[in-house]
Amino acid sequence: MSDTLITVVAIIVAAGLIFVVPLVTMADRFDTTAQAEVEAIVADFVDEIRSTGKITQAKYDKFLQNLDAQGYVFGVEMEVKNIDENPGKKSIQTERDKIGENVYYSEYTTQIMQELEDNGAKNLKQGSIVVVTVRNENLTFTQQMKQFMYRIVGNDTVSIVASKAGMVQ
Repeated sequence: MSDTLITVVAIIVAAGLIFVVPLVTMADRFDTTAQAEVEAIVADFVDEIRSTGKITQAKYDKFLQNLDAQGYVFGVEMEVKNIDENPGKKSIQTERDKIGENVYYSEYTTQIMQELEDNGAKNLKQGSIVVVTVRNENLTFTQQMKQFMYRIVGNDTVSIVASKAGMVQ
């Protein structure tokens, strides 16, 4: 009787592993593929901003549509470090005609979105830096499976993250 019970339990565990392990592996591959696609979408968006020197509402909407096509909910954070040229002379330098250093000031997502709503576009200066970060906000199937299997629940539930920065040319 004892041997039969152990055999039944072993068969149930083996059957579970035969189905669960490949399922988790395939789900993890799906997340890896989604990660690569999101990285490409973010890179294309930043490269387009770098080459044209402006962010338009139409470009941003197309960017969001491409992200939505992945089937996840993403949070988008943008930062534009605008170059503020300081043509003043620095008296500390040995050369008296030395031109001052360039200073950057940052604008973040809410400020950029407000300007897009008001003007339809945000023009950037040559030398400004654009940073775009995207994170998934909902749980992927892999995350759900891992939480079910390991009973791990935490605040760090992001598995798809893409970030790209570039200087306007």
